[in-house]
Amino acid sequence: MARSADLDKRADLLHQVREYVARNGLVDLSLRPLARSLGTSDRMLLYYFGSKERLVTEALAVDERRPLLRFREVLDSSGAPEDAAGLRRFMERLWQQFTAPDRRVMLPVTFEVMTASLLNPRRYGPVMHDVLTEWTDLLTSVFVGMGVPHEAARTEATLLVGAALGLLHATLADGDWDRADAAFSTLLDRLEPGWRAAQ
Repeated sequence: MARSADLDKRADLLHQVREYVARNGLVDLSLRPLARSLGTSDRMLLYYFGSKERLVTEALAVDERRPLLRFREVLDSSGAPEDAAGLRRFMERLWQQFTAPDRRVMLPVTFEVMTASLLNPRRYGPVMHDVLTEWTDLLTSVFVGMGVPHEAARTEATLLVGAALGLLHATLADGDWDRADAAFSTLLDRLEPGWRAAQ
C-alpha cells in the first residue's frame, strides 16, 4: 500500500510542479521556494525525482493533452495521412493544437527549456533533444508511410518541426496569432506540391 501512496504523491507533485512552472517559468526556479509553494520540502522533491532537471522534465511531460500524445492517438486510431492533401490537413490540425489559447500557456516554458539546453547542454540538452526527436520521428514516419524515401522524409520532417517552432517562438514575442496562422498556411502552400512530387 505504501508504494501506491508514493506513486500517487509523486503524480500529484508533478501536476503541481507543472502549474508552478507555467506561472513562474524556469529562469529563477529553485527547489526551496518551489517546495514551499507546494507545501513540501526540497529534500522530499529530491527523494521523489533525484534532481531539479528530472523534476522539470517529468513535469513538462505529464500533460495528457500534449499535442504529441493526441496525434499519436490519431495515427493509431485513424491511420496516417496517405497523400499530400491528407498530410496538409494533419499539419493544420497540429498547428491548431499548438496555438489553442489553453496550450499557449506552456509555450514560453518550452522555449525557456530550449534556451537552457543551449546554455547548459549537460543539464537541459537531453530534454530538448527528446522533444525534437519525438516530433521529428513522428513526422518522418508519416512521410515514409506516404512513400517518401527515409532520408528525404527525415529532411521534410526536420523542416516542418523547425519552421513550426520558429513561427511559434516569433509569435509569442509579437502576439499576432492571426498573422501566424496565415504564415503557417502559406508555408503549407509552398511545401504541399513538393510532397506530391516526392511520393
